[in-house]
Amino acid sequence: MHNRINWSRCFLVGFALLLVSCGARHEADEKYVLVSANIQVPYWKSAGEGFIQAASQMKVRAEFVGPDTYDAKAEQAEFQRVVKTKPSGILVAPANPELMRADIDAAIAAGIPVITMDGDSPASKRLIFIGTNSYQAGVMGAKVAVKEMHGKGNVVVFTMPGQTNLDDRLRGYRDTFATSPQIKIGRVVDIAGNPRVAFDTASEIVGKEKDKVDAFVCLEALAGKEVAEVLDRYNVKGKTIVAMDTDPETLDWIKKGVIAATIAQKPYTMAYVGLTMLDNLHHNPPRSLQEDWTADPVSPIPAFIDTGAALVDKSSVDTFLAGSHK
Repeated sequence: MHNRINWSRCFLVGFALLLVSCGARHEADEKYVLVSANIQVPYWKSAGEGFIQAASQMKVRAEFVGPDTYDAKAEQAEFQRVVKTKPSGILVAPANPELMRADIDAAIAAGIPVITMDGDSPASKRLIFIGTNSYQAGVMGAKVAVKEMHGKGNVVVFTMPGQTNLDDRLRGYRDTFATSPQIKIGRVVDIAGNPRVAFDTASEIVGKEKDKVDAFVCLEALAGKEVAEVLDRYNVKGKTIVAMDTDPETLDWIKKGVIAATIAQKPYTMAYVGLTMLDNLHHNPPRSLQEDWTADPVSPIPAFIDTGAALVDKSSVDTFLAGSHK
C-alpha cells in the first residue's frame, strides 16, 4: 500500500509538470477561480498561494474569492457570481455541502468544470474531490489523544457539523475511541466558524467543569489555539489538546507544550493540483461533464485525490517549520 501511494503522488507531480510545460497552448481569455468560505485565515491563504502559483506557471488567469470571515451563504453568493462570468473552471471548498449542491450542478450543466477541495459536496455533480482523507486524519489525532490520556477521560470536541471533512474526522475519532471504552466524548461544540465560541466555551469549562474534562479535540484550524490560550491564561495543567492544521499560533503552542499535536494538511498542494486538473478538464473534456464517472472502471477522471496529512508534535515541529520555510 505504501508503494501504491508513492506511485500515485509521483503520477500527480508528473502530471502537474506536464501541464505546466504546455503553457503556450492556453487561450487569452482562460480563467480559473478558487472559491472559499473564509479567505483570510492562514490555511486558505496557503491554498490561494498554491492556486495562483500554478496559474502563473501555466500563464493563465486565476482569481481567489470568498468572504473575509466564515460565511457559508456568502460563499454561495460568490460562487453564483463566479458562474455568471463563465470561467474555464472552478475549484470550490463547500462550507455547506447541501447548500452548494444545486449551484455546483448548475455550473456543471452550464459546461463549467467544478472540482471540490478540502471539503466535499458528494451528492453534487462535482467531478473530483481533492483533499485529505479526513477519516484517517481523525484516527491519527485520536491515537494521540488516547496515548496522552492514558486510555481514559472525558473529551470535548470543537467542530462545525455538516461539513463533510469535519464529520469524517469526528467519525475517525469516535471509531478509535471505541477501542478505549473509558474515553467518552461528553460534548460536541459547534463553533460556527467563530474562534470566539471556542475561547468562551473553554473559559466556561475551566471555570465550572475543569475537573470533568480531560481533553479538547479541535477538528478545524480555529479552535486549537483559542483553547490553548485559555488553558495558559488560567494556568491549567494536565489537559490534552489535539489541534488541526498549522496556523503559526498553533505551532507556537506545540513548541510550548500546551498543544500535544496537530494534523498538518496540504492546502497549497490541494489548490495547485486542483488548478492543473481543471486545466486538463478544460482542454481535454470528457464526453460529458454530467456523467457519473465513479462506477466507470475506465473513467478518465479520478473520484478522489488524497494530498496527504502529517502529525506534528513537539518532537517534529521544528523540522516541520524548517521545511515549510524552504
